[in-house]
Amino acid sequence: DVRPKHALKIIHNLFGNIPARKIPERPEVRLEPITPETIRLKSDLPYGLFITAFRLPGYDSPDFAASQVLADVMNSPRGDLYQLAAEGKALDTGFHLDTFSKAGLGYAVAAFPKNGRVDDVQKNLHTVLRDYIKNGFPADLVEAAKRRELASAEFQKNSVFGFSMAWSQALAIEGRQSPEDDLEAISRVSTADVNRVARRYLDLDYAVTAILTPEASEKPSSVQSYSSKETITLPQSSDIMLPKWANKALNRLLVPSSKLNPVVKELPNGIKLIVQPESISHTVSVYGHVKNNPYLQIPPNKEGIDEVLDGLYDYGTMTLDRKAYQKALDEIGADVSVGTDFSLQVLTDHFDRGVQFLADNLLHPALPDAAFKIVQGQVKAIAAGREQSPDELTHRALKTALLPKNDPALHWATPDTVAALTPEDVRDYHSKIMRPDETIIVVIGNVTPEKAESVINKYFGIWKATGAKPNLLLPPVPPNIPSTTHVPDNSRIQDQVILAETLGLTRTDPDYYALNLGNHVLGGGFYATRLYRDLREQTGLVYYVGVDLEAGKTRTTYAITYASDPSNVAQARAIVEHNLKMMQTQPVGPSEFQRAKAMLLREIPLAESSLGSIARGFIHLSVLDLPLDEPSRAAQHYMAL
Repeated sequence: DVRPKHALKIIHNLFGNIPARKIPERPEVRLEPITPETIRLKSDLPYGLFITAFRLPGYDSPDFAASQVLADVMNSPRGDLYQLAAEGKALDTGFHLDTFSKAGLGYAVAAFPKNGRVDDVQKNLHTVLRDYIKNGFPADLVEAAKRRELASAEFQKNSVFGFSMAWSQALAIEGRQSPEDDLEAISRVSTADVNRVARRYLDLDYAVTAILTPEASEKPSSVQSYSSKETITLPQSSDIMLPKWANKALNRLLVPSSKLNPVVKELPNGIKLIVQPESISHTVSVYGHVKNNPYLQIPPNKEGIDEVLDGLYDYGTMTLDRKAYQKALDEIGADVSVGTDFSLQVLTDHFDRGVQFLADNLLHPALPDAAFKIVQGQVKAIAAGREQSPDELTHRALKTALLPKNDPALHWATPDTVAALTPEDVRDYHSKIMRPDETIIVVIGNVTPEKAESVINKYFGIWKATGAKPNLLLPPVPPNIPSTTHVPDNSRIQDQVILAETLGLTRTDPDYYALNLGNHVLGGGFYATRLYRDLREQTGLVYYVGVDLEAGKTRTTYAITYASDPSNVAQARAIVEHNLKMMQTQPVGPSEFQRAKAMLLREIPLAESSLGSIARGFIHLSVLDLPLDEPSRAAQHYMAL
């Protein structure tokens, strides 16, 4: 939201008088031959990772564009690497690229179950790589990757941050004239170029291998509270004196004016359609959500059925099998994600076709029996890994401590519940949770409201709900009982601490705004907030500290999270408690109050800086039954506090 000439004048006035200086010579980069080795590490993930890494071209290399296309082809859902996961030979696969000036790093990754055979994963992954090196990549996958790169550049325009980063990357890091230079280079890449780069750089004789093996946690244990009698001695902090111009800007607080003007319709089958026209790019994005609650909708002893269903969406539709469906998306350069949260990103010219594919996958997934067995096995393996994963055990211990006994949310998938599922169970679950009258669809981008409604109605209008609407609201919960649980995790070098409690208010409670503003005094703004100042800047006890107020329609939780050396856990917690008590007993100082209010008010327009965040914001508000102009209403509450 700038006037270019005005902005350039300001920048010239502020920066134009800074004298130029001679830039030191960069140190010469001398790349030594790679020494192949295998690195073995313990991991607290619920699954293992096998990684084969290669040195690839850097930004300066004429092979850089071909290496980008190579990475995209390796990640194609129609490719042989993805096929390993589709056939159940790995839990997941991928190829990642980190590039620097003189060299890049390429990682081929395969996830395997806890106690799985690493040798088999290595053999299968290396077989895929050797076949590609020997036989080359399919030409149609190379062309599809190039189309997706060009489409992705158009999608980047939909985010202020993403678009500015693309320019910064091209100019400051890669030394180009604009991001278009990369696109032109990619457009010139041939299949022969990709095959040549693969043969030159993907050399398994000079690869570095990393194997991350899951390490089981000992059982969580209740321990004496860390809330010991710690002496709190904090350095005296003086208020920050800002320059006049900065102080003037800080104190200029206004209710931000929104540039959004969504058109809201309810379709005949109950779908809530929200359309926000935007002309920044030649793209249209669709974001959707089907209101659901697995804790209330999954039948008893069927936990894990939602994860199996999510995995099966990748296997195509009733009319197009997995590869045919993906090929159809490749031909129009569209990205589709399907589940109770679903999305589509597509160029404007292919909007109609993209919505057709999205609706087909969401409403008519193939859910084939053969694929069910594969996905069931993968979900079962991950569930078994979670049974001993420190992160999962921490999550479960926290929920068990916060919620009353027999609460609906105290259920999770186990290997036994997943093993007991049948294909018919999954189909029945899909038909019950997917309801148009519980669905919100946001269409945002280069499209008129009339066109958006016509296309959505064309492909989603025939979707009908059967039976009464389900109850999706968890019952309110009483205040939790104080407790402390310790979960062993030998792979961590620091303790992670979560201080959480249930709160006796909901998102629509009038006190929510005061609580949220007070929360911004405590955290959320790095050194501008109390917890960062006291725990990191002044005492150095933690590397990070986070605050999270999660307010829902029937229950709310509040959590403060930090990581510290084990010897500092108690002292850090005492400082957190000290800050909470200070908030409850002493007024917040005027300058501190002004900073917190400024942060909250200025987060509101920043949330409109990408089409994705706008659409997700509309969905979030709709799920909570709040009006779409709630951010502006909230700003008025904050101004009045």
